[in-house]
Amino acid sequence: MNADITTGVEMELWVVDEHGQLCDGEGLADAHDRIKPEFIDPLLEVQTEPHDSVAGLRRDLQEVLTAAIDAAEADDKQLVPLGTPLTDADAPVNCDRGRLYERIYGDGVASAKNCAGTHVHFEKTDVVRQLNLLTALDPALALVSSSPYYRGEKRYSSSRADGYRTECGPAFRQFCDLWSYVDSVDEWQSRVEGAYDDFVAIAADRGVDPDLVEEEFDAENTVLNPVRLRRCQPTVEWRAPDAALPSQILRLAGDVRELVAQVDSTPVEIGGRGVSTDRIDVPEFSDLWELSRTAIEDGLDSGRVRSYLRSFGLDPDAYRPITRKIYGPQSLSEPTACELRLEYARRLREDVESLTPVARTATVDREPQSI
Repeated sequence: MNADITTGVEMELWVVDEHGQLCDGEGLADAHDRIKPEFIDPLLEVQTEPHDSVAGLRRDLQEVLTAAIDAAEADDKQLVPLGTPLTDADAPVNCDRGRLYERIYGDGVASAKNCAGTHVHFEKTDVVRQLNLLTALDPALALVSSSPYYRGEKRYSSSRADGYRTECGPAFRQFCDLWSYVDSVDEWQSRVEGAYDDFVAIAADRGVDPDLVEEEFDAENTVLNPVRLRRCQPTVEWRAPDAALPSQILRLAGDVRELVAQVDSTPVEIGGRGVSTDRIDVPEFSDLWELSRTAIEDGLDSGRVRSYLRSFGLDPDAYRPITRKIYGPQSLSEPTACELRLEYARRLREDVESLTPVARTATVDREPQSI
C-alpha cells in the first residue's frame, strides 16, 4: 500500500451578511492565495495544498478557513458550510467563462448556482482502480450530507447531489451525473472527449460559436461528474460530498484516502461488495446506481446504505450529517433560511477553532472561478 499518497481538499462556502442574506464575497479572496472566487459572488472556494498526512491537511485547512472567516468578519460577513443555500441563489455570474456557461446551459445553470460541494484530490497511482473505487464510494456522500432543501423546497438528504446531477436538464446530465466503471484510461479519455464534442454541439445549437467555446473550455473542464481524472494535475478528483463542517470533511477524506491507498497493490473487482485481504469488490454499476440514489434520498436513515458503507470499513456512527439536524416545513421561508445560515456560520467558526492535528492521512487543483 502506498502509505504516502497525497491528498488535498477544496471546499465551497456560501457568503452571507450579518442578517444571513447571501451577499458578494469576491473580495474575501484577497485574504489568502488559496481562497478563490467562484462563478457567482455569494460562493467561494477554500483550497489546501497536497499533503501526505491528515494532520498536515488539517493544519492547512484550518489556516485557510481561519483567514477566510477573519476576512469575512472584518467585512461584517460570515461563511456557511451547507450543500445548498436552502432558498434560491439567484445571483448573476461574475466572469466571462461563467456567462458563456450560462448561455449554454440556459435555465439548467440554476443547479450550479445553488450547490456547494467538496472536492477531494488523490494523487494518481493505479488510475483505473482509483476511478472505479471512487465511483463505488459514491454512496459515502451520505456521511456528510448537509442540506435537505433545494431552492426553498424540502427534497432529499443530499438535495445538493440530486439538484446538481438532475436539475441541469436532460441534455447536460452526462456532464454532471455519476459515470459507470471504466476498463482503461483510454476508455475514460474517450468518454471525456465524446462529452466535449456533445458540449460543443449543444452550444452551437444554442447559438454559441464553437471557436468561443474552445477558447473558454477544454474537454476536462466541461465534465463536472462526481469522479474526474485531472490531466492538468496529478490527481483523481472525488466530487461526491456536500460542503460540510471541516472536521467531518477531514474525517471522510482520511477514511477514503485509506481505501484509495490500497489500490496500488490490491485489485478492484466488479461483482461483489467490500474489502478483503486480497481484493476490493465493488457492486455491478446498476446496483451501485440504486444505492447512490438511496444515499441521496434517504442518507444514513437507510439501513442498506449504512450496511454498504460498513462493508468498505466506513463507520456511519462516526459521522453527524448536518442534513439530519435541519428541520422545517416543506417550503422554507427566506427569514428561516437566514436564521439557519447564521446558525451554521456559527458552527463553522466553532468547528474550525476546535480542529487539532491527528495522525491519519488525506492534491489540489487550483481553478479559480470553477463551476
